[in-house]
Amino acid sequence: MSLSPLTSSVRVLGAPGERHEEILTPAALEFIGRLDAAFAGRRVEVLKERRRRSGHLAGGTPLDFPLATRALREDPHWRVAPPAPGLTDRRVEITGPPERRMAVNALNSGAQVWMADFEDATAPTWDNVIGGQLNLLDAIERRIDFTTPGGKEYRLGERIATIMVRPRGWHLTEEHLEIEGRPVSASLVDFGLYFFHCAQRQIDAGYGPYFYLPKLENRYEARLWNDVFLLAQELLGIPRGTVRATVLIETITAAFEMEEILHELREHSAGLNAGRWDYLFSLIKTFGHRTDFQLPDRAEVTMTAPFMRAYTELLVRTCHKRGAHAIGGMAAHVPGRDAEADAAALAEVRLDKEREAEDGFDGSWVAHPGLVPVCRAVFDQVLGERPDQRDRAREDVEVTAADLLSVRRIGAPPSQDGVRSDIAVALRYFDAWLRGSGAVALYGLMEDAATAEIARVQIWQWLRHGHVDRPTVTALLDAECAALAAGDPGALVTEAREVFTDTALAAQLPAFFTPEAYTRHLVRRAAVRVNA
Repeated sequence: MSLSPLTSSVRVLGAPGERHEEILTPAALEFIGRLDAAFAGRRVEVLKERRRRSGHLAGGTPLDFPLATRALREDPHWRVAPPAPGLTDRRVEITGPPERRMAVNALNSGAQVWMADFEDATAPTWDNVIGGQLNLLDAIERRIDFTTPGGKEYRLGERIATIMVRPRGWHLTEEHLEIEGRPVSASLVDFGLYFFHCAQRQIDAGYGPYFYLPKLENRYEARLWNDVFLLAQELLGIPRGTVRATVLIETITAAFEMEEILHELREHSAGLNAGRWDYLFSLIKTFGHRTDFQLPDRAEVTMTAPFMRAYTELLVRTCHKRGAHAIGGMAAHVPGRDAEADAAALAEVRLDKEREAEDGFDGSWVAHPGLVPVCRAVFDQVLGERPDQRDRAREDVEVTAADLLSVRRIGAPPSQDGVRSDIAVALRYFDAWLRGSGAVALYGLMEDAATAEIARVQIWQWLRHGHVDRPTVTALLDAECAALAAGDPGALVTEAREVFTDTALAAQLPAFFTPEAYTRHLVRRAAVRVNA
């Protein structure tokens, strides 16, 4: 492929930090510039198409499996690439931000895979973004060991988990890197910096550059990622097909294009994952204006709900039909000091993982090292010495569009505790996110941006349909703000309340809380500190 000279270089606007120069090298920035030159325009078109389709669905256009790709779905012959080195057995995967201490714990956890999450589990401060890249580089070079000021040692063990990286979604930008006066796609920044510095290192270690792809809504977005992979491999002289990516099916529209997404990525595909929390968020965001898509309290929407069963069973059947891994959803429990509460929570985690293993999933996610043994025991019992159960075709599964959209069967008005819980979780998460933490233990669960998104869109939906009134929400919000301020003098209560008000109480529902909160709070506050 012939590449023309870059007309403009990447400008670094972020404040310099310790060892940043190891990541933001001239060659790495030129690589980012190459990706931007090739794909920035297509990214804009992808986002335009999202908005166009969202408007059509809001206007009553029915959602169904695409007629144009029916022949592709009915073709029994095509398959995705076979599992790559380090991804043959994925029975337990642990997720978390690429923060140094958490990275060591995740890599040592006994899980087969660690997903280093720059998206939902990372507040995208400049230090977090570049620091996360440094931590991944150090982990691959096995120099991530460190000792805390209190004397606690963190050391990598002999066997560590395979690393997969989740870059930020197409809807986000990185405002600390600029080309021709505009910010660079955060997806290309997270992918590009890791790929440039670590792809060949991972290959030399016997693995490869592996990724999780978030928030995809259709096959065209998968095609865009596939083309990014092709160009990146070409630019660095890495064999075509070395990259592998698992797509999170975490939007309702993507659930109708699972086979198409696998087909677009087939030489780079590592399967699909049931991103359950974002999936619920997407469902409310897409159909929240309709009275027949009203969900009950978040805690009441379990994976046994008919529409969630349809979604997960279709995912397993789709993956195994095409030779791909099907990876189950998140277990978010955080073990605590209450032995009785822990036992009850672990029993629920076990039941959830048993259901997934019995349904045919090849592995599943956990958010805490303490859950790895529970998940492993369940999948060990089903898999034995086999690396997966892709041979289970699940031809008994037949899922229709109506099955995926059968929300009204569990519809119920919210309880006051449910409203209060959503406000409490969203407010506390926004506070932590604004202070630089994207994965936060709240009320015994590891919460990330996905759960905050569900919480705030549920409040919006319940207000819209009159299940709760604004004075009640305001009074509960006042109480939670007061409790947060009393419990933590350093809390950014005013800013967290502003994010909640803007994203949960607005007349029109923002698609995500992250873009505006990032620009208004993280970027501008950092700029004020630098210029002070």
